[in-house]
Amino acid sequence: MEQCFDIAHLGHVEMYTDRYGESLDFFTRVYGLKVSAEDETSAYLRAWDDYEFHSLKLTRHHQTGIGHVAYRAASPEALKRRVAAIEASGYKVHGWVDGDLSHGRSFRFEDPFGHVFEIYWETQWYEPQVEAERAALKNMASAFTGAAPRRLDHLNLLSSDVTEFRRFMETCLGSRVTEMIQLDNGRIGGCWFTVNNKTYDLACTEEHAGGAGRLHHVTYATDQREDILRAADIFLQNGIHIETGPHKHAIQGTFFLYVWEPAGNRVELANAGARLILAPDWKPVVWTEADRRKGQAWGLKTIETFHTHGTPPVKKEN
Repeated sequence: MEQCFDIAHLGHVEMYTDRYGESLDFFTRVYGLKVSAEDETSAYLRAWDDYEFHSLKLTRHHQTGIGHVAYRAASPEALKRRVAAIEASGYKVHGWVDGDLSHGRSFRFEDPFGHVFEIYWETQWYEPQVEAERAALKNMASAFTGAAPRRLDHLNLLSSDVTEFRRFMETCLGSRVTEMIQLDNGRIGGCWFTVNNKTYDLACTEEHAGGAGRLHHVTYATDQREDILRAADIFLQNGIHIETGPHKHAIQGTFFLYVWEPAGNRVELANAGARLILAPDWKPVVWTEADRRKGQAWGLKTIETFHTHGTPPVKKEN
């Protein structure tokens, strides 16, 4: 599919937590995000080189999972074009909502699996609140501490029909697929999408636990692999559950580390190196079941929880 470039990039993700204090401590003290603001329901967090006011909205809730996914449009005109496409798509539309502390009005809509998306143009750029946050070099957004991820990179959502989710992403956001998993039974097991020249900013993989509207993980990027190795020691020291890694993915080639924050949401640190999709006629890389049985890039087998754990948890029948 030809890419339209009406959407500039993934802007922010809202994550629900039923253990707000512990989750906020993890994301700030351990993971290394900074608080731009906090109100009665949410903390607005960002990595040290995110240019916007926030890239993660951590919200108090009765359960875990995802609140919404936000993309920034490339211009006011691009926002209008996308809104028209979404309204004509047949997918569920929530309509215009007032922006939160970080951006102007946004247009909300929903995929067939219960994930809420929004697109916006007007945004608030980050400004250091105290001198200690100011970067030593003027071409960096701010100083950093902790595991110190550089920027929001991508997220992974779960759906019962990846083919239909692909149609949603292509229709509503103008995304294109860079890599995918083709199962032996004909179904698509996973798709990796981009709205720009990054290798991907959102992935969708097949829901194996019978849930709906669930989150698989949110990922922040580091500058280099050594940052992730250091982060593993930081997580270990702080009693954070390390699920799998550090290791290298076969799909997309990212060096990864997955942990569960205290409420149970899966969070990743990843380093993709300098890999970009610059070819305008890029053809999706297709991975088969036989390819996937080989494990990750260096042979590490994918653990069972990676296929079944998502948030919120699926209630088991008695």
